[in-house]
Amino acid sequence: QVQLVESGGGLVQPGGSLRLSCAASGFTFSSYTLSWYRQVLGKERELVAAITSAGSSPNYADSVKGRFTISRDNAKNTVYLQMSSLKPEDTAMYYCNARDPLRWYRNYWGQGTQVTVSS
Repeated sequence: QVQLVESGGGLVQPGGSLRLSCAASGFTFSSYTLSWYRQVLGKERELVAAITSAGSSPNYADSVKGRFTISRDNAKNTVYLQMSSLKPEDTAMYYCNARDPLRWYRNYWGQGTQVTVSS
């Protein structure tokens, strides 16, 4: 059974930091592209950051470049999103995604973790 379980969200003041984690099970974690998305109620889900199975050249949304860092630990089947210099506009539900780059139908989502940036 495939599971992606996010954690680490919460309330943080502007300028603060949070680290999100996503623990995976039920599939060959090391072979998958891993991503973080976020969604604000009433808006489309947007890609925040992605990292390939090789872990090289992560991609970031322009709005988070230089502030967020995605990383993965294949030994722990976990992907992380380190968020720094947080802004109120970063407030959203953050979702973990795992995608098999060779099989489009193997595309999995976590349940999400809420991040709220407010003073």
